[in-house]
Amino acid sequence: MYEKTDMVLGLGNVGGIMRNNGRYTAAEEIIALGAGDLINITDSVTRHKNVNFPSHNHAWLYDVNKIEPIVRNYILSKGIKLNLISRVVDVEMKGNKIKGVYTSNGEYEEGDVFIETTGSTGPMGNCMKYGNGCSMCILRCPTFGPRISISNCAGAEDFHGERTDGNYGAFSGSCKLAKETLSKELVNKLEEDGVVVLKVPKEDINLDKLKNKVCQQYALKEFAENIVLLDTGHVKLMTSYYPLDKLRKIPGLENAKFIDPYSGGKGNSIRYLSVAPVSDDLKVNNVENLFCAGEKSGLFVGHTEAICTGSLAGHNAVRCALEMPTLILPKDTVIGDIISYANYKIRTKEGRKNRYTFAGSEYFEKMKKTGLYTINSVDIKNRISALGLSDVFNKSLT
Repeated sequence: MYEKTDMVLGLGNVGGIMRNNGRYTAAEEIIALGAGDLINITDSVTRHKNVNFPSHNHAWLYDVNKIEPIVRNYILSKGIKLNLISRVVDVEMKGNKIKGVYTSNGEYEEGDVFIETTGSTGPMGNCMKYGNGCSMCILRCPTFGPRISISNCAGAEDFHGERTDGNYGAFSGSCKLAKETLSKELVNKLEEDGVVVLKVPKEDINLDKLKNKVCQQYALKEFAENIVLLDTGHVKLMTSYYPLDKLRKIPGLENAKFIDPYSGGKGNSIRYLSVAPVSDDLKVNNVENLFCAGEKSGLFVGHTEAICTGSLAGHNAVRCALEMPTLILPKDTVIGDIISYANYKIRTKEGRKNRYTFAGSEYFEKMKKTGLYTINSVDIKNRISALGLSDVFNKSLT
């Protein structure tokens, strides 16, 4: 595993929201499919369960300050060689196959199959061109270098997500505030309930800002008219950015300070600037041995979506190495359905203006209409069993 920074997890170090809305269904489904280890880890460091906030129900909030070392130790416990501060910058091709990858340190590593999870955020030039400048986010491009698209290096033609105004990319949807800079009363309520909703002064309501958010499940009027705060260890502020002088006008936030991104008063990271064309098994089109997962594999939003696509990409990478047919999850699973649906939608310009998540917006509405949305774990387990897919990711292929 190659990771350009000094920590695994990327945006998972500042996220924290799990099991809200249809993500509950997806989480239980990936457990039933036999790849629930990361779900179990996030569950283990959950600070609050079954939190409700505008248009979102039964959310679990994990502690972003505890998650990374646990995941890192889990990776190492599996015998995986973890190369930190190792940024992959190019590939060597042999026909339509990747023979090996080069890092910025001058190292070269050959492999049978490769999985790209570089995401779609940044680098700095893109955040300046399509956003409000480098916001100094958790990806820390100035220190560890820019994201390089491996699929593009391999000859695939990446595409961009778009906004409603036609511009590329979208702002990340939330910030973090230092908990100790909030009033004691606010902190006590946050730590007891997991959520606090505060009114935005009328003169500061900005509905237009919602159009630029990557997280369309939070691009709702309620998130413009209110400040929604969640307790994820730090205080998660559910807006892309918020001018500090205006934020400090709100009772309880008079001394508030941003800690992620550091420039949360002016901007945030820009995402969906590099998405690879993949088939429903998550193999990159026209590259024989490259799979993608997470944001890189589609206009997906969220940790649960990354875990689900990562599990399928990893499973199919092994199948590819063993020269076995790859697995396409049926549309009777929410994971198979969202991959198929996103792949269908992104062929159109309008489809590239949408984002696809179990948690809300267009795809969650589809889940509800088709009856796939449920929080009954037994029903989900039985559905996976009826499809003959129980523990499919946890069975040896050799």
